[in-house]
Order: sequence, then C-alpha cells, then structure tokens
Amino acid sequence: MLEPTDTQAALLSDTSTAFTSAFNQAVDIGWKADVSNATKLHYLAYYPVKAQHSTLVSDLINQARVKAAEALRSAFALRKDATRTVSQPQSTACPPRYNKNTYRVDWASRTVRLSTTEGRQTLRFRVPAYAEKYAGFPTDTADLLCKRGRWYLHIVVTLPTPLILTSDAIMGVDLGLVQPAVTSTPAFLGERRWKAIEGKRFTLKRQLQRKGTPSAKRHLRHLRGKQARFRRDCDHVLSKRIVEACAPGTTIVIENLTDIRTRSKIRRKTETSRRVHSWSFAQVRSFLTYKAEERGCMVAAVDPRHTSQQCSACGHTARNNRRSRGRLVCRQCGFELHADLNAARNIAAKYHASLGTSGAGASLSTGASSPVWSVVRQHVSPEVRDKLSALADSR
Repeated sequence: MLEPTDTQAALLSDTSTAFTSAFNQAVDIGWKADVSNATKLHYLAYYPVKAQHSTLVSDLINQARVKAAEALRSAFALRKDATRTVSQPQSTACPPRYNKNTYRVDWASRTVRLSTTEGRQTLRFRVPAYAEKYAGFPTDTADLLCKRGRWYLHIVVTLPTPLILTSDAIMGVDLGLVQPAVTSTPAFLGERRWKAIEGKRFTLKRQLQRKGTPSAKRHLRHLRGKQARFRRDCDHVLSKRIVEACAPGTTIVIENLTDIRTRSKIRRKTETSRRVHSWSFAQVRSFLTYKAEERGCMVAAVDPRHTSQQCSACGHTARNNRRSRGRLVCRQCGFELHADLNAARNIAAKYHASLGTSGAGASLSTGASSPVWSVVRQHVSPEVRDKLSALADSR
C-alpha cells in the first residue's frame, strides 16, 4: 500500500484520470475502425491520444493503448455470439499500468518512484505480511489502484523457475458445491459455513433488489464487492489446503470443468443452478496451479464424465450407484463409500489410466473408466475384496 502525501495523492488521482481518458479514447478509435491488434491500434491512436493528453508520458500512453487493445479483443470475441449484445468498452477508472521505464522500486528503503502528470514522485509503501516473501525479487509491470481513498500499487515480480520434483505420487481432487474439496488421500477440505454465508448474502441481495431505494442500491454495490472478496479469500484458502495435503512432487488431478454451465442438465431457477452459475471453479484452478508450482507439484485435469457414478472398487458405472448426495453403494459389488471420496479416487484412476501405469507400476488399459486395482484394494473391506477377486476371475 502506498503512503502518499496529500499533494502526491492529488497527483496520483490526476494521473489515473488522464490514463482512463486516454484508454477510453484509444478504445473509441479502435472500435470505430474495427481494430483490436495492438500494433495497428498504435499507428491509429498514438498521436491523437498524445495530443489530448500531453501531461502523460509516452510510456503511459502506450500502456493505455495496450489495455485498450485487450478490451477490444474481448469485446470483438463476444460480438461473434449472435445471441449477445455487445457495446463499446468504456471505463470510469482504468488503473494506470507502469513498466520499467515509468517506475522504479527500492525494496531496501521501501520507496517507489512513479511517473505522474507532473513528473516523477517518490512515495513510501508498505508490503502486506502475506506478500513479504516476494519482496526483493526483480519487478515487471505494476498497476496503480485507488480503493476507498487508499492507493495501492500491484507489482508483478519475476520468480525463479520452480523446481518440479519427479514423483509417481498422484492425488485426485473432487471439487464440489456442498463439500468444497475432497482428496483421494483422503482429506475433506473447505468449510461448510462458506455455503451458509453465501446463502445469507444472496437472500439479502434479493431483498435489497426488491426494495430498489437509493440506499438499497448503495448497499448492493457494497455487498457485491464484499461477496467477491469473500469468494476470492475462500478460493485462496481452499487451494492452499489442497496443496498442503500432498507431498512435494505430487501430481494433483482435478476435473476439467470448462463449459460445465452449458453441459450440466440442472433445472433452471433452482438453488443448485444458481450456485453452479456463480461457482468460481476457474479461479480455484488458477490459484491451485501457481501454488502447486511453488511446492514443486503439477496440476492436471481429466474428463469429469461418470466420476461420481462409477464404483472406484470394481469399475461398475450406473446412475443408481448414488443412493444419496453423499453416499455411493455399488449395485454390483456392494462397495460403499462417501460419494465425493469415491469421485476423487476415480479422478486419480483416470489420470493413471491416461498414463498407462498404475500406482504399483503395472500396465493399465488406456480406457478412461479403467479402475486402479492396486490403489483401491487397500481401502476396502475383506468381504468386498473377495467380491472384487471373483469379478476379476470372471473377466
């Protein structure tokens, strides 16, 4: 967090306002010319934008153009969908982006020199405790933001390439709405109170929307930011616990949930449908990926089909194997297990099968539904183990 004087805070505000105006002008030029390529937009927009924003240094003008190109590419991609109405991107507060030419950090003195509309300014800053481990590394770009009257500089640092340890260990992870995460080790991660908190906030949001007064609308804006911060914090906590549940070098396997909102056959206007559409699984995966890299682990994804219906002991797949949301009882071998833990083992089994090797090093079929016998036998009762042996002999 930056600690500017009143005069410096005013300069930061002027710089942010000018940068936002330059961004909107570059977007307007690119939108009218149907151009989203950053280089082509530079030739079209640089001199007109520079003429109207002479107080901004050239590098900040270029960064505004780069951000404009990014926004235009996203808008043009959405415009290809005939069912959507896409308007020209516009920002009321576009964070200025700095690079090596427009700012310099001195980690020892905890100061930073930033380009503003009136030359460079030296400002003091504080590093949060959770980010202290990144202090001192080489810097890349940085974004200047103002939240509730406080100024922040989000600095990107370059870390050494993480060492990925070689290991045959594989841990399947089943991500869910009721139980946030279950690993095949096994471990049940996350907290049920997260769902209750989100449910209460959703109810409050509906009540405020029905009320519709200016006070209710202000409360809604506050609630929207609070909910986004809460969900982001939960995703950080969950991904950290998943990584801590495995040894360095482990391959963490999750389901590929891309397009789950369009693939799922959930009835509309139900609580489950609402939770699926607000589920931040992509954010969890991105957090999990970089946290796993820091620990020397790798993240992989498998096809999610039938992981919740397949018996992890014998491989029998049937919808009626699920007796309830949290309980699986195999119709063929009688194996019984928590449904999410069973799914986590199936996820690990699918990844094993895709490699063609089992945990004991034996060859496996590459079929996605092949069970990993050496992995699951140690988790079942003697009665179920006898049934599995009989099934194997019959095959």
